[in-house]
Amino acid sequence: MEQRKEEVTRRPLYIYDLPADILSTLARKEGDGPEGAGATDTTGETRPESRMESSDGSKTCSLCGVTYHTVEDQRSHVRSDLHGYNLKQKIRGAKPVSEVEFEKLVGDLNESLSGSDSSDSEDDENGAARKDTTLTALLKKQAVISSQKNGGEDEFSTKQTKGSGKAPLLWFTTPTLPNNTYLGIYRAIFTNAEQEKEADAIDVVRSKQLAPKPQLKVPVDTAGIPLPEAYKGPHMFLCMIGGGHFAAMVVSLTPKQTKSSAGPIMREGAVLAHKTFHRYTTRRKQGGSQSANDSAKGAAHSAGSSLRRYNEQALVDEVRQLLQDWKSMIDTSELLFIRATGTTNRRTLFGPYEGQVMRQNDPRVRGFPFNTRRATQNELMRAYVELTRVKVWSVDEEAILAAKQAEQAKTSTPKPAKQAPAAKPKLSEEEETALLHTSQIQSLIRRSKLPALLSYLKSNSLSPDFTFSPAESQQNYHAPTPLHLASSQNSAPLVTGLLTKAGADPCVLNNDSKTPFDLAGDRPTRDAFRVARSELGESKWDWDNAHIPAAISRSEAESRTAQEKQEEAKKEEERRKAEAERLKREGPKVAEQGPLGKAAGRGRALALGQAQKTAQEKREEEARGLTPEMRMRLERERRARAAEERMKRMAGGS
Repeated sequence: MEQRKEEVTRRPLYIYDLPADILSTLARKEGDGPEGAGATDTTGETRPESRMESSDGSKTCSLCGVTYHTVEDQRSHVRSDLHGYNLKQKIRGAKPVSEVEFEKLVGDLNESLSGSDSSDSEDDENGAARKDTTLTALLKKQAVISSQKNGGEDEFSTKQTKGSGKAPLLWFTTPTLPNNTYLGIYRAIFTNAEQEKEADAIDVVRSKQLAPKPQLKVPVDTAGIPLPEAYKGPHMFLCMIGGGHFAAMVVSLTPKQTKSSAGPIMREGAVLAHKTFHRYTTRRKQGGSQSANDSAKGAAHSAGSSLRRYNEQALVDEVRQLLQDWKSMIDTSELLFIRATGTTNRRTLFGPYEGQVMRQNDPRVRGFPFNTRRATQNELMRAYVELTRVKVWSVDEEAILAAKQAEQAKTSTPKPAKQAPAAKPKLSEEEETALLHTSQIQSLIRRSKLPALLSYLKSNSLSPDFTFSPAESQQNYHAPTPLHLASSQNSAPLVTGLLTKAGADPCVLNNDSKTPFDLAGDRPTRDAFRVARSELGESKWDWDNAHIPAAISRSEAESRTAQEKQEEAKKEEERRKAEAERLKREGPKVAEQGPLGKAAGRGRALALGQAQKTAQEKREEEARGLTPEMRMRLERERRARAAEERMKRMAGGS
């Protein structure tokens, strides 16, 4: 069986030409098909959004559980309806769904799951409101279902509403393959009558088998349209339109025999006709078509808008003309797979217009049951291959059982109750007011705003000995009052203003039993306390208890300050003279005997202490202390000057 499985997976299975041993033993699988952690696609065909194999360097969407290997796959997944739907689920607090579950939810919607093409330059027709996307339709449907519930049911009702709501794949088993291997066929390739006979699905699959034929040249008329004898057999029509891109293709379902470079014979349908158009109709960067913008904001009068309007009409004419030329092939097609998102695109295909070829209520019309990208010939071919290839899935029963057990253990184990963090005690109104006054007063003291500080104390009827809050903080522990803080900041004007104008008490002690005078760090601040003692008088406060020395007048304090500045200036002058004497004494000596001429060269310069520096030394001296950018700029300027000098010499020599 394993050998047969390798043969099956080595050559993709074409649904219209299945091997005889598989076809004769095919049986329906009960249920919805292989799902869960153990399901793995082994066909070798990678679906756009579910590359299940893992390899080094692969990326995974943590929200959807989807693995992708290239940047293009990642961008395609981010734009997909599956990712957008799971984002909505996360916002609502619901559990994300897998790709198979999502395909079930949209199984009854007659739309392609490509709400926006996977292209940076392709936006849908209605950029502001994407009314025709599958994601929007699905969310609206769930909102209606949810509104009809009584509140005790789950978000997704098991009761079927309009439409089948079935999985997009029919699953089969065969004894020629291992027990854990399943074959999947898209439900969309069956006609409506065949889907109603789901119990006879095996007979339907057997009836669809076609005998392979050698590949022949398709006969065409003078206009390049295939002749009727070319499409006598069964065939299907595929079409995509969006963002100014259009692609259509008619494919014969009769398998043709082609041998690939790998060796085995490949059997696939033959393309009878194909055509692509592209017109500039999408407003770049802003998104949306020109017609949608005109409907929302009125007609714009610019060269670009006129060009886009012309291209929109030209695209409509070209598409309808092509459909008219292919009318006989479309009328005889078994199925019509169409992706046309947006009202403008659907109106282009389905009209109404004179000579209409396709109608929206045609039972053959259906959307692609998977994500699609920009409308191109390659994308149409990829979609056809995806539709007609049989999916081979292997299920790891042990992985599924382990996942179920882990889920059961997770649900059975009670979660420990989270301990709520201890709530901070609520402050009273008085405490909040004290905190506000503290922050304001401390800010004014740090900025040395004496008039503003005095005005704030007066307007709020605060004592000049106001105690900061909270008292247990480190700063308020050492400086609990405005006078303590001003003294510790060495702000002599603030100390004078608080003592003489505000009436602050210099005898208040902090938690270290220190007075404001004890916190002063320089002589001008200490003199401010002594001047205040002189101006306020001995009877005002117990100055000795405040550790303040004898009083001095303001003029004495100013003279002391001036004298101190003079002494500092004198000391600085003496220091400069001493430094000059030292340099003169320790500097280079000039020999008195022996004349030094030009012949002495560098020795003479060294003797005079004026040694000539080399060019390299000059460059190093110029670049000393410069940043790398400044050095590069200096080097460029130096080279430019050298080039100018060379040009001048060359001009003078000529």
